[in-house]
Amino acid sequence: MLPTYKAILVGDRLEFSGEGPQETGPLSVVVTVVGAAADGAENGHGERGRAMADALERLAQLGTLTRVTDPVEWQLEIRRDRELPGGPTSPPKPPDAP
Repeated sequence: MLPTYKAILVGDRLEFSGEGPQETGPLSVVVTVVGAAADGAENGHGERGRAMADALERLAQLGTLTRVTDPVEWQLEIRRDRELPGGPTSPPKPPDAP
């Protein structure tokens, strides 16, 4: 697994939060933008994270999933309309199949 460091992109420079890579000289990097620093809390989730937390809070207040007493049984019930590959009713593979 590649090493991962948290940083903020300022113009054309990365400013590392905490420890950055120890190598000197040019490094090949891949940057994934997770949100604007002005939007974000320290966890980097920003506005989208707050919106998701608000939505989950509203669902909790509605009691949407209170009738789910066994999550495994609930998942089996909602998936009953489609068969998953390799499920119990799938036809057996021929002996020469990979």
